[in-house]
Amino acid sequence: MNSGKTSTAIVVTILAIIVVIAIVSIGGSPKVDNKVTSVGDEAVGTSTVLVSETTKVSNTLSEYQNAELGFALKYPSAWEREETNSGVNFVIPIDKNQVSTVATLQANVQVLSSVCAFPPITTIKDRNVLKSGDMTFNTISMSNTVQGREYYNRMYSLQKGGICYMFSFASISLSAASKKLTGSEATQAANNNKAIISSTEVAFTDMVKAFAFKEGPAGKDETKASPSN
Repeated sequence: MNSGKTSTAIVVTILAIIVVIAIVSIGGSPKVDNKVTSVGDEAVGTSTVLVSETTKVSNTLSEYQNAELGFALKYPSAWEREETNSGVNFVIPIDKNQVSTVATLQANVQVLSSVCAFPPITTIKDRNVLKSGDMTFNTISMSNTVQGREYYNRMYSLQKGGICYMFSFASISLSAASKKLTGSEATQAANNNKAIISSTEVAFTDMVKAFAFKEGPAGKDETKASPSN
């Protein structure tokens, strides 16, 4: 019993570090923003441009902008977006019509006031770089199997001055036995798992390639402001 609890604790720790590594260093709890606005919309009753906004750019992609954290990107519109104090998370829907054991697909973008560093505790599957325009992203992928569950992660990092932009994709696949799949169904599920994760990782990488820095609205020069009576 103690061994099982220890393994479960290790799994939870790995996922917490990989998927939510940035939140601890910055602080603050996630905040859900379900409001979708058009680019350039303004807050009602004021002339202040919204800090973050989303606009539909095609039938399959939406553009997310966060002027406060200084970035914008395009992502599949089907992904469920959740903003946090340090970035944005995406819950990725899984096709339930396919025979598979994929249980979780998620991605996030975190902005850190630090030097970029990948987590050191998981075995690295590969390490490389991704070039997009004049930007160079460092990238690693990691995989692990614990108690029949397969964990896979792809991470990208981009350093700009003292700010690190960290991108993470994670998937969790259950064992065939847990879904009561045997024989040809188990083989089909394994093949579908690879296809689902691979296609989602491609979409995630395309999102990273679409990343762009965004400058927020300029603040008012208080030295030139007239004091109010």
